[in-house]
Amino acid sequence: MKKLALHWKIIIGMVIGIVFGFIMNTIDGGKLFTTHWIAPFGKIFINLLKLIAVPLILASLIKGVSDLKDISKIKKMGLRTIGIYIATTLVAIVIGLSIVNIAKPGTGMPKDTIEKIKMKYENDAGVVDKLNKANATKDAGPLQPLVDIFPSNIFQSFADASMLQVIFFALFVGICLLLIGEKKAKPMVDFFDSLNEVIMKMVDLIMLFAPYAVFALMANVIIAFDDTEILLKLLYYALCVVGGLILMICFYLVLVSFYTKKSPMWFLQQISPAQLLAFSTSSSAATLPVTMERVEEHLGVDKEVSGFVLPVGATVNMDGTSLYQGIAAVFIMQVIWPEGLTFTNQIVIILTALLASIGSAAVPSAGMVMLVIVLESIGFPAELLPIGLALIFAVDRPLDMCRTVVNVTGDATVSMLVAKSLDKLHDPHPKEWDDNYENVK
Repeated sequence: MKKLALHWKIIIGMVIGIVFGFIMNTIDGGKLFTTHWIAPFGKIFINLLKLIAVPLILASLIKGVSDLKDISKIKKMGLRTIGIYIATTLVAIVIGLSIVNIAKPGTGMPKDTIEKIKMKYENDAGVVDKLNKANATKDAGPLQPLVDIFPSNIFQSFADASMLQVIFFALFVGICLLLIGEKKAKPMVDFFDSLNEVIMKMVDLIMLFAPYAVFALMANVIIAFDDTEILLKLLYYALCVVGGLILMICFYLVLVSFYTKKSPMWFLQQISPAQLLAFSTSSSAATLPVTMERVEEHLGVDKEVSGFVLPVGATVNMDGTSLYQGIAAVFIMQVIWPEGLTFTNQIVIILTALLASIGSAAVPSAGMVMLVIVLESIGFPAELLPIGLALIFAVDRPLDMCRTVVNVTGDATVSMLVAKSLDKLHDPHPKEWDDNYENVK
């Protein structure tokens, strides 16, 4: 096992976890055993990743900005990052709408299936929760996402892991370090440089536990699937989403190949541990520390670029989620509101999904909350919203896992594109957890 690459260890853990989950589903008391004795190890792993996410963003971004030496470079990097993120999101939405309009997965769904799904999930606590969160987001006002960027208490922002607020604070501190002069800024810059190295070493140590954590996470996911009949009925819709996500990854590989002149297979191999963790956790925020480690050490992106592009991407770049929203919205209309399938409404879906992806939180199932906002923007009947969400709720978790992979892959791709454009892409220098072990003995 020691000679195996990390991504193979994670894949082995994932496969064993899936098999173990199916076995536990067939054994009396198996679900309870998995929930009480296996799932907690996956939660511990996610908690450790979340623990280091905020200090990693803070340290890497402050150090990165202070290393730029020129405030104009921040503007250049920021504009390119946001511009590319918007462009890739638009591509994702167009791919999603094209697939769902061609395949028409919602056409001809049996009425008894719709009724069964409605009865099972319409009043489900998860569906009700998503509707309540969407209403709260809508009622907050159009400029609330802008207001939310600026923290009133940075320690509260740290505690809540409010990524955009942490990014704003780190940028603010980094710019001020540039303005006070190199001599006065040096002690603080050295501190954050050292903190960044410590956090990256924590990532290396935490990743030693990754294969076992992925086993626990996948086993817990499998035991949650308790209605295979409904899953099979929604298989065509799910395949449309997965097909679109695969096309999106192919688009990223084309960008990497043509612009950075790197091998697509090499890119996938280097970023695969982050992709596999994104699949297991369904959270690009929880995966962020691993994504940053892979992008910096294995793809060769400078810290000042990865420290800005990746945290921003984990919050505002939701290509997989945007693609899913396009397919899910049209699928729901095909099933229960076909008269709403106009060209104008689909243009509105593109624009709303783009805006919604920017405000979408990097947490599991945030896409469903944004989907409600997308549907409401085209005048979808309010009384049908619970039924619409119920239609896709059964397969949301596995699709959430898949689209998070695309979100993370998109973040890594854009970081390489921005680094290449700024001449900040160099040969990778991977580090191991025990690089300095001899010095400790």
